[in-house]
Amino acid sequence: MKTHYYLGWFNDSFPENLGSVLQADITDRKSLAMISSNPSIYEDNGATERSWLDQAGIIFDEYHLINYHVQKEDAQTIIQNASVIFLLGGNTLKQNGFLMEYELSDSIKKSSGVVIGASAGAINMSAKWLCSKNFGYKVEMSSVYDGIGLDKFSVLSHFDLENNITLVQSELSLLSEEINIYASNKDCAVRVKGDKIDIFGNVFLISHSKIQKLDETLCL
Repeated sequence: MKTHYYLGWFNDSFPENLGSVLQADITDRKSLAMISSNPSIYEDNGATERSWLDQAGIIFDEYHLINYHVQKEDAQTIIQNASVIFLLGGNTLKQNGFLMEYELSDSIKKSSGVVIGASAGAINMSAKWLCSKNFGYKVEMSSVYDGIGLDKFSVLSHFDLENNITLVQSELSLLSEEINIYASNKDCAVRVKGDKIDIFGNVFLISHSKIQKLDETLCL
């Protein structure tokens, strides 16, 4: 059963109940493949995201960081063999370009492992996402990018929703006519397991230009 986690950001560690659910889902812990969001910089090593897993007691036999220091063919092999794939947070556009250049999307979609994305990584896991200066991107014109497409919805992750609800609803109105959008801030998660979608924290659904806060459902 395919399992995907779309995370916001966590300042210290996973909350206990989210960590427990992850522990239950991640039974194979042979290897973790982390995909950089700033692949030109080796120091972007996923230490923060790895620390969340460490503190939740989720330890792997092998750890792999995929960036430009890894050959394209090797990167695809690492992903194919990974127990868990973690798309790191950071620069959404750079990570999106790297995924396309290294042709990693198909390997990720075919993986039988758990796929996790934090912030930028969660956005790039989705089917489509809106790149707009109102969401902090350094662009003049808004445009829609294709993500990996693990699930048929869009994600706005790690954005100050509580103080920008009207802006978010207006900005995403057009895209929400085409595809559902899950929007969240920090300390949030959307889990897709099979056909079931679970919610942790403050997550909003934007659909057909209407926005609603979703009930929290993620628990053991």
